[in-house]
Amino acid sequence: QVQLVESGGGLVQAGGSLRLSCAASGRTFSSYTMGWFRQAPGKEREFVACISWSVISTRYADSVKGRFTISRDNAKNMVYLQMNSLKPEDTAVYYCAANRGSITYTATDYDYWGQGTQVTVSS
Repeated sequence: QVQLVESGGGLVQAGGSLRLSCAASGRTFSSYTMGWFRQAPGKEREFVACISWSVISTRYADSVKGRFTISRDNAKNMVYLQMNSLKPEDTAVYYCAANRGSITYTATDYDYWGQGTQVTVSS
């Protein structure tokens, strides 16, 4: 069992930066692929980024590539999403998720989810 708690969301102007954090409980955290997803009002949840348990592999949605960076610290059971050059279209609730399998973009492949943190980017 893994429990996930996101933090770091807030209101920021376009062009600004935010760093989201996800604290995970569970002794097997380091064996999980971790992902970030987001959901804007009236839209489906979409993939943002993911990172393998070994930190070797990362994947990004085209919409955030070059602006967002996912990282993890297995010793601290933490996952991070550094978001730079934010745009109003990045406004959404951001969710951290854990997957016992291999790296994947698909939300239904993830086994555990946090409650989400709101990110609002003003123009």
